[in-house]
Amino acid sequence: MEYLGLFAGAFVAATLVPFSSELALGGLLAAGFDPAGLWFAATAGNTAGSVVNWGIGRYLLHFQEKAWFPVRPDRLERYQRGFNRFGVWSLLFAWLPAGGDALTLVAGVMRVPLPLFVLLVGIGKGLRYLAVTGVALALF
Repeated sequence: MEYLGLFAGAFVAATLVPFSSELALGGLLAAGFDPAGLWFAATAGNTAGSVVNWGIGRYLLHFQEKAWFPVRPDRLERYQRGFNRFGVWSLLFAWLPAGGDALTLVAGVMRVPLPLFVLLVGIGKGLRYLAVTGVALALF
């Protein structure tokens, strides 16, 4: 049950909803749960949440002319320019707290193929959770 809860928390943390999956991971590690299982649950959940962002981005431009559209045209253009400058490899940094969620959304707008998106985002997020796991185990 704890692994499913961590998966769900990490999933939510990858969307635009604020949540700290790192704290949940650290707490479960301190409680003595299997580090490999927790790492997998957090990585899979957070990557799956990013796929939701990618899907939203993929279809977002269909609504660009609507008054409720959440991203101003100038900001969207700036994100797209930044993404084009650094390319798909920037998805390795989708784990960053500032801009990571926007990056996954823009990847959908830019029509990055889903398998490549999942691979790069999964690697980056997996490495982040590996680092969090290492630090937590060293502290506990």
